[in-house]
Amino acid sequence: MSLEIGQIAETTASFSREDAAEFAALAGLEDVPSTVPEPLVGGLFSYLLGVRLPGSGTNYLKQEMTFHARAGLDVPLVATVTVTRLRPEKHLVDLETVCTDARGRKIASGRALVYVRDVANAFDVA
Repeated sequence: MSLEIGQIAETTASFSREDAAEFAALAGLEDVPSTVPEPLVGGLFSYLLGVRLPGSGTNYLKQEMTFHARAGLDVPLVATVTVTRLRPEKHLVDLETVCTDARGRKIASGRALVYVRDVANAFDVA
């Protein structure tokens, strides 16, 4: 797969009260959150970058994320990553990251910088 500016990958997921309870237990929290914990939202971007775009072999270098609203439990969330810049000489890819809820309300946005030297054919030019 060759990477191109504007290339997009997205995933949809929802998190239940049980997911929030499991997160709370793992994080050592006494109370179960009533909304989706922010690290679970961030995990959607990690999934996309490591599995879909750029994919297996991707190494996270940097992520910036701003949360604009809380995500409700059992509400579908759509996470999207978009390639915004390619630096093949350094094996770097910049991506915009956005998460919205089912109504289109922005939950989080930011950017990620990844190193893709080990991603097969990342910079092949067709």
